[in-house]
Amino acid sequence: MAEEAPGGAGTDGGGRRTISDPAALKALAHPLRLRILRHLGAEGPATSTTLAGSLGESTGTLSYHLRQLERGGFIEDIPERSTGRERWWRGVRGLDVRQPPYDEMTASERAVAGALDRLRMAEDVELAKRFVAEAPESEGWMRGSRSLSHLTREELDAFHDAYLELLARFARGPEDAPPGARPVLLRWFGLPAD
Repeated sequence: MAEEAPGGAGTDGGGRRTISDPAALKALAHPLRLRILRHLGAEGPATSTTLAGSLGESTGTLSYHLRQLERGGFIEDIPERSTGRERWWRGVRGLDVRQPPYDEMTASERAVAGALDRLRMAEDVELAKRFVAEAPESEGWMRGSRSLSHLTREELDAFHDAYLELLARFARGPEDAPPGARPVLLRWFGLPAD
């Protein structure tokens, strides 16, 4: 049984936290919040002031969105780096973000989930276009794989869980990265071919 944590998160016993609460997921359904998470993941901890400079937004706007992400359990402040009114933020590592089953969501929760899916898919389409355009000159920094297999639903679940375990094995933030490491975006999805 998962232990309840703030923002609708639970732990899986292996240190990974699962977030599946629709109210927490609502915090992700905004393009600026996704950009904030991407920036914190790629560049490391930041303040609303440093984020404002990097993302071209006002500090007031960023402060609001940072609070929403904090309530959802996606970011946390770093008390030892924060002074006075200047708070340092970092992304929470080891999150497993999952949507609740469709039939368990209300109509408004489904609308939020749909908005989040559309934002993520638009980002993924842009990444796929970039992959096609830039892979030949990437000097090995862009890798991909496509495949087809015949799986049962249980095997697809097992494949997904194995992928999450692989991600956890290689997961680290910029503050823990060895020399020569770069932020790398990884994606996986499976769907029936018929």
